[in-house]
Parts: sequence; structure tokens; C-alpha cells
Amino acid sequence: MFSSQGPTLRELAVQALSSTEHGYDLLAPKFDHTPFRTPGRFLTATADVLRPLGPFDAGLDVCCGTGAGIGALLPLCRERVTGVDFSEGMLAAAARSLPQPEPGGPVVDLVRADARTLPFRDGYDLAVSFGAFGHFLPAERPALFAGVHRALRPGGVFAFPIGAPQSFASPWYWALRGFDGAMRVRNLLWRPRFVMYYRTFPLGGVREDLAAAGFDVRLSPLEEFGRRADGSPRWRLVVARKA
Repeated sequence: MFSSQGPTLRELAVQALSSTEHGYDLLAPKFDHTPFRTPGRFLTATADVLRPLGPFDAGLDVCCGTGAGIGALLPLCRERVTGVDFSEGMLAAAARSLPQPEPGGPVVDLVRADARTLPFRDGYDLAVSFGAFGHFLPAERPALFAGVHRALRPGGVFAFPIGAPQSFASPWYWALRGFDGAMRVRNLLWRPRFVMYYRTFPLGGVREDLAAAGFDVRLSPLEEFGRRADGSPRWRLVVARKA
């Protein structure tokens, strides 16, 4: 799973026993050499769905990490792209990895902030997020979505991929359930907490919370990832528009 340039088992253990923020500060220098970085297929598939909905002037990558989503936003936005994350280490890694701005292209800025209390209002046409929602407990989703709603201009779009639930027969179902169980035990017995769960972001609850925040929600299948035996997509893009 990890390349020779990725973190060692000891480094992962130290990170797992840290707070969520400090753990990512420690992981940041080697994050792009782990399976946790958003695969390019997801970025490309998301951009393909969003491109016909533009043009967009300003884009926001919520929980930007080392900047993979920023790279996907740059071709979609004409003026400005902002990455926001609460980890200084991840933002520093993003600053090192981002391409040099092209003449006449969008300006890129990086902002350190907690996604549950985003400091933006009516400034963006498009917001995206990739692979970060396991760091938010279900009770925190309303604040997260309300902050993104405030950050968007009227008619702005908030988009993110979401996978279909795993079948009981799938080894992945039991692996992810076991991981979440281990994290709950860890957080009961150890402080500070490290919040990272795989099964706390179900589509039904997410749609309800988005609607409560003021979004009109539709789903777009990401056909590149195929369909399940029942014909449903393995992955969808949630496209939530500020009414």
C-alpha cells in the first residue's frame, strides 16, 4: 500500500496517537506517497461532470490537504482558487506541490481554517471536497455544510464524490467496520482524539443535512467506476446547488 517514500509503521503509529490536526501535520511530508491521496481518476471524473455546469470564477477546495483538488479546480475556474485546511503541515505541502500560476490564469491562495467554521461569505461559485468527510462526526455535518453554503454565491455549487455502501458479503464491509470500531475504542481510551471513520457519511443523512443547509441536491453517476450487480452506480457525484 505504501511506497518506499511513504511513512514507516512507527511514524503511522505516532500519527494515530496524535490529535487529528497534529497527526496530519506529521503525515504531510509523505502524504502523497500513501494510498490516502485522492486518486487522479476521481479528480478527472469530478471535473468532467462539473465542466458543463460552468464557467466558474472562483473555486474553493474544502479540506484541501496537499492540494490534489486544487489542481482539479484550476482548469475550471477563471479568476481564483482557494484551498482551506486546518493542518499547517498539509498547507505547506500544498504550497510546495502546486504548479506555478500561468499568466492570465487563476490566482491560488491557501488559508488555514477549520472547515466547521469557514471564514468565507458569498465569495465562491464552486466548492469541492475529496476524501475528508470521515474526519467529521455526523453531528458536525450541519455546521460544515452551513459554512460551505455561506461561502458560496447564490447559485453556487458544492460537489463531492460519494461511494455506494458496501455489501455485507464484501470483505471491505467488514474491514471498514472493524477499522471504525477500533477507532472508537482508541478515542474512548486515548486523548487527544483522532477522528477518522469510514462509515459515518451515509448518503441519506448527507442529503438531509444538505437540504437543511439550503442546498438543492442532485446525484450524477460516475460511470467510470462501473455499477453494482443491482445496476446502481458504485460512485456518484453529489451536486448541491445553493438555491
